[in-house]
Amino acid sequence: MNNKIRLSGLSLFSGAGGMDVGFIRAGVRVVGANDIDKDACLTYEANHPGGIIKCSDINSYLHELRGFEGVDLVFGGPPCQGFSVAGKMNPDDPRSKMLWVFMEVVSLTRPRSFVCENVKALAVLDKWAEVRQKLFFVANQLGYTCKLVLLNSSDFGVPQSRERMFLIGFRDFKSVGSLETCFDRYKKPSPTVKDVVLPLGVAGSEHNQRVCNAKVTIAARPVMRRSPYAGMLFNGQGRPLNPDGYSCALHASMGGNKTPIIDEEHCYFGQDSWVEWYHSYLMKGGKPLPLDAAPKRLRRLTIDEALRIQTFPHNYHFIGGRSSIYRQIGNAVPCNLAQVVAAVVQDVLCQPELVTSPLFIEGEATQLQLAI
Repeated sequence: MNNKIRLSGLSLFSGAGGMDVGFIRAGVRVVGANDIDKDACLTYEANHPGGIIKCSDINSYLHELRGFEGVDLVFGGPPCQGFSVAGKMNPDDPRSKMLWVFMEVVSLTRPRSFVCENVKALAVLDKWAEVRQKLFFVANQLGYTCKLVLLNSSDFGVPQSRERMFLIGFRDFKSVGSLETCFDRYKKPSPTVKDVVLPLGVAGSEHNQRVCNAKVTIAARPVMRRSPYAGMLFNGQGRPLNPDGYSCALHASMGGNKTPIIDEEHCYFGQDSWVEWYHSYLMKGGKPLPLDAAPKRLRRLTIDEALRIQTFPHNYHFIGGRSSIYRQIGNAVPCNLAQVVAAVVQDVLCQPELVTSPLFIEGEATQLQLAI
């Protein structure tokens, strides 16, 4: 839209800045940021100079954030481990409390809008229904009308199937009932894994040097699924990637045997897939191969390949050891997805009539009619 305004934004739980990259691409001027991870803060500073990120526990300086009162937008992804199915699903996990710290910052700064990102589980599991209800109640008490939207990054130009929830709130709006439809105009085909990694060259080459040294070993008791790229054919939680499709979600636990697997000969040289052959062999009743029988063509996803899959800029500079960098990448919101979310917020603030359908009644029951 030609009448988009340039919003000012306060970034919370910023990490290495993946969400910020997307919001900046959409035209948001980030005026402040924070995180507690030292390496992530150094990475943020290296790519967003100007000293806007504060590296500290946000609880220790909440009062200072009043200085951002009147900012257009507060956005960020509070730690999600307490809500994630990949974690212990512990409602008393201290990291889960950061959700309410986010809302406290909204209360202190009174932005025109806010975007709170988190894992899919928080949006859909009955276990977290009370948390969702409390979120809507708190937001409504603060004067915000909210919508909970579930988005898959593969619908928006990201070569990764990664579903995330976004609680999006607008101040002084009577309704945001049709917010989901605002995302439809930004949907577009995503490239495949092969499309984005092929230009790098094979692992260890000039532009793809930051390799993961974790070996790929055969599972003694494979867990079979219909697809060769699901189940557990190999030890660890790193699944093989289909070069001709989308990546599975990249997680912060990458760096060891939880790092996804690439068949280099299949991806880079067009040979038949060893993963698909082995899956077919097992499905026909073949016995699992020995632990060390995985061919050398199977190796872990590199840092630079992970960056491409997360749609970071190619020249984004990461600081820290390899495990730290993998963690920073996995913790990030895919940049292209973040850009779409920011663009939709701008659209709505410029044209409120986009979301004020009188046929839609707000409330928890309808909020969970997610954009799936």
